[in-house]
Amino acid sequence: MMTVDFSGKIVFITGAASGIGAAQVQAFLTAGARVFAFDQQEQNLLEIEKDFPKHFAFFIGDVREKTQLQEAIQNCHETFGTVNILLNTAGVLDDYLALAETDEDLWERILTTNIQGMFLLTKLLLPELLNNQGTVINMASIAGLVAGGGGIAYTTSKHAIVGFTKQLALDYAAKGLHVNALAPGAINTPMNQADFAGDGQMAKWVAEETPVKRWAKPEEVAYATLFLASDESRYMQGNILPIDGGWLLK
Repeated sequence: MMTVDFSGKIVFITGAASGIGAAQVQAFLTAGARVFAFDQQEQNLLEIEKDFPKHFAFFIGDVREKTQLQEAIQNCHETFGTVNILLNTAGVLDDYLALAETDEDLWERILTTNIQGMFLLTKLLLPELLNNQGTVINMASIAGLVAGGGGIAYTTSKHAIVGFTKQLALDYAAKGLHVNALAPGAINTPMNQADFAGDGQMAKWVAEETPVKRWAKPEEVAYATLFLASDESRYMQGNILPIDGGWLLK
C-alpha cells in the first residue's frame, strides 16, 4: 500500500495559487508536509496560510526572475529548512496559435515561463536536492508527447520539458535524485476556462474526444503527484506519466 505520509518533508511548489498547483498544495498539506508556495498572485494562498499556519508559507514572484527565486528559496530555508521535493508546476498557455499567428513576444513569454523558470529554479535547488536525495516532478503535458494540445509555442515548451526531465534523470539518478514528470490532458483549471466560454462547445468537444468522456479534476493530478513523490515510486526515473483519460490511446 502506498504511503501518503509526508511528515517531515518540505515541498516547494510553483504555480501554486490555482489549478493543479493549488490542488497539489492541498494534497501535500493533508499528507503532513510543509509546503512553500511560489506564484505571481495570491488568490487563495492567504486563506491556506490561515488554515495551515505552521505548515504553509508563500512568496509572490515571477519564475522567470532569478533574483526572486533566490529570495524565495532563502525565505523557504528560513521558514522550514532545505527542500526535499520540488514541483515545477508553473506554466502558461498560448491560445492554440499556429506559427503564423505567434509573435516574438508571445513565443518568448511562453518559453521563458514554462522552460526558463524550471531551469533556473531546479538548478538553484539542485545542490540540496542531491544532498538529501530529493525529488523533482515537472509539469509536462500531453502537448509534450503529441501535437494538438496547444499552439506552436506551448507544444514546443512542453516537448522541451519532457527532454529536460529525461536528461535530468539520466544525469543524476545514480546520485540519488528522483526525477519524473506529469503529462495531464484535459484538466478543468482556470488556465483552460476559455474552452468553457460561451456555449461551451469546445469543452464539450474535448470531453467527447477523450475516451473517458469527461474532463479531469485538478485533484486527480495532485493524487498522482503524491505517488510520484513517494518512496514507493523511486525506481521510476525520467518517466512522463500521462493523466489524460485515454487521449493518447487514439
